[in-house]
Amino acid sequence: MRYRPICKNKEFGRVYARGKSYVAPQLVLYVFKNRLGYTRVGLTATKKIGKAVVRNRARRVMRAAISACMPYNVGGYDLVFVARGVTPKLKSTKLEKTVRRLLSQAGLPQKEAPAPAAGGEEK
Repeated sequence: MRYRPICKNKEFGRVYARGKSYVAPQLVLYVFKNRLGYTRVGLTATKKIGKAVVRNRARRVMRAAISACMPYNVGGYDLVFVARGVTPKLKSTKLEKTVRRLLSQAGLPQKEAPAPAAGGEEK
């Protein structure tokens, strides 16, 4: 399921100015409590990342990682994920670990991590 988007520049600016940031080498997360009662998510990749194809890949990888570890509605929050230089070079499974860590630092709930496959013999 897709998340409700943050579309307007004014809304992004509000999250950047008033929100709390959590930084990792692969990703930056800005969190701001809103009064809407539902979660909105914004994804950004600046021109520092690369040309359009690279920026689109960065957003696509972030979207896959976020949908794998964040529940659809975590309450009334605006979340902005900002790609960094290594983001487009990563697989979404590698980025999931970073997203989980940033969400836990922010105190937001997460989806349950999938159980590892049984490595034993089958009967």
